[in-house]
Amino acid sequence: MNQSYRLKEYSILFYRLILVYFFYFIARLLFFIFNKDLLNIDFISEFFKISYHGLAFDTTAILYINSLFILLSILPLIINTKAVFQKILFYIYFTTNLIAYATNFVDIIYYKFSNFRLTTTVLNEFEGETNGLALFFSFLRDYGYIFLLFIIIAWLWIYLYKKANLNPLKINNKKIYFGFSLITFLVSVTLIIGGIRGDFKKSTRPINLVDANKYVKNPIHAALVLNTPFALIRTINKNKFKKSNYFSEKELLNIVKPIKQYNKTVDSKPNIIVLIVESYAREYLGAFNKRYNIPNYKSYTPFLDSLAQHSLIFDNAFANGRKSIHGMSSILAGIPSFKVAFTSSSYVNQKIQSLVSCLNDYGYNTSFFHGAANGSMGFLGFGNILGLDHYYGKTEFNNNDQSGIWGIWDEPFLQYTIKILNTKQEPFFTTVFTISSHDPFVLPKKYKGKFPKGDLKIHKVVGYTDYALKKFFENAKKQPWFKNTIFVVTADHTNQKFYPKYKKGINRSAIPILFYKPDNSLTKLDSTLAQQIDIYPTLLDMVGYKKPFRSWGRSLINSNSEPFVITHTGNVFHFMKGNYTCVFDGKKAIGFYKIEDDALKNNLIKSKDDEMQTIENECKAYIEDYYNRIVDKRL
Repeated sequence: MNQSYRLKEYSILFYRLILVYFFYFIARLLFFIFNKDLLNIDFISEFFKISYHGLAFDTTAILYINSLFILLSILPLIINTKAVFQKILFYIYFTTNLIAYATNFVDIIYYKFSNFRLTTTVLNEFEGETNGLALFFSFLRDYGYIFLLFIIIAWLWIYLYKKANLNPLKINNKKIYFGFSLITFLVSVTLIIGGIRGDFKKSTRPINLVDANKYVKNPIHAALVLNTPFALIRTINKNKFKKSNYFSEKELLNIVKPIKQYNKTVDSKPNIIVLIVESYAREYLGAFNKRYNIPNYKSYTPFLDSLAQHSLIFDNAFANGRKSIHGMSSILAGIPSFKVAFTSSSYVNQKIQSLVSCLNDYGYNTSFFHGAANGSMGFLGFGNILGLDHYYGKTEFNNNDQSGIWGIWDEPFLQYTIKILNTKQEPFFTTVFTISSHDPFVLPKKYKGKFPKGDLKIHKVVGYTDYALKKFFENAKKQPWFKNTIFVVTADHTNQKFYPKYKKGINRSAIPILFYKPDNSLTKLDSTLAQQIDIYPTLLDMVGYKKPFRSWGRSLINSNSEPFVITHTGNVFHFMKGNYTCVFDGKKAIGFYKIEDDALKNNLIKSKDDEMQTIENECKAYIEDYYNRIVDKRL
């Protein structure tokens, strides 16, 4: 009779699903172990509490991934217990589960660089790459132990699966068999729908990435609540560019002030060179860390530290995105990247007022240099949208003998940049995007052992790129255009962290911003808040551009603008201004922290004051103006 009720089948199905939950817990445990210095969890009880809340997100991912397996297991097909059918189920179960499960292991490493769970937008970062196979083998070499760990766990999973065999069963009573199967099917479908949604309430939407923040006091811990398959599934074909109307257009203009205009007069238009240095977190540069009194601090940038003594530098600056293409859009177009990058959206193909278009209009020759394969990172395509006059990549350099894994080494490519700039008519504006300080952090053979190894893999290549910049400036000083040039040095995003200060939530996006003029007229340390989107209006102010233009940033040399920073973690917004950091989930504030509480430990939202309310309104207004302008194509 039990065979007709299919109790043996259902118990084994339950066992197989419990195995999935068990191995998702193992993946979460490994994610915690390998990233414990970034996650800052003080007690093991806290980890288990987070794991408990993570069950809802695991359930959604597991039910999505196993829906076909579950369906085939519960449908009354008579042959369900046959050996051939069970073998088919075996292959469906492990093909779907292991592919999805493997993404958790990718994140064990990737999280150290991105500080957020993988989403589908990450795939856009590698579009246009022509060295994918070389990169794969490079990553496999550096992180082979993670691959081996995955293989061992997959073997264990298969072993445990096979421990519960289902032998062929004879159906004694088909009426009971089909009747009970129908009831079980309806109950299972109901439970699956609820599990995928996260609950059975009609009043709530299906759980999403931002919901992970409900269960943690520290927003950093949201990454541990989540799992990578869930993050990928929930971001497939999601359009996050939606208009809202909390404010009137007049209110937005008053709060956000998206249209800027400056009146500075200059004797002659200076050239501009913007150096976007790959992965150059503020942590690595000594000149930007003097006031922080970090115990046993070591700098890896002797040249930039010396240049900073004659420059306007901002040691409280932040990136407005998490990837290289985010850095390009933030710096050159003043367009930050939030949950879904503007450059990855369907709205990217529109006319954009930017630093490039304004300087084109102002009589500048504009160019972009990037030593990787042409089209890599999406720079060529976005550069064409911005209206760059010229793009110079690996193709134009035309010498693979000087190439590393990602492309041309920084030292020869920076020298090539000077060679090309010598052919340009002044005034010119050029952006150089370096590549050598990129994972897997390999040095040219002739420089092995020359630079301090440091405490992280990236430290030695930070030293190499600093040296390449030194050689660049030494050569640039010999050129006739040097004295009439403004140099900007900043980073696209951050990377590996060593010091506890930079593992804290806010400082994970901390970067340097430096402006240098050879006449030493820009020499100051400024500790007010700054961000990548401020570079665009600052340069237009410096060169005497007097027409109105669209910018969400501010001129860093104009005291009339209030400092602020807006970033996105992949889950929530951080809006820093005045005395507070506001953590905003897209609709409302879910946390307020003292501006100096960079670890976001003490949430003050229960003591909300007028300044907090004002900051929340400003954050909401910036986000609304951002999305409305993008959707309405008013960039």
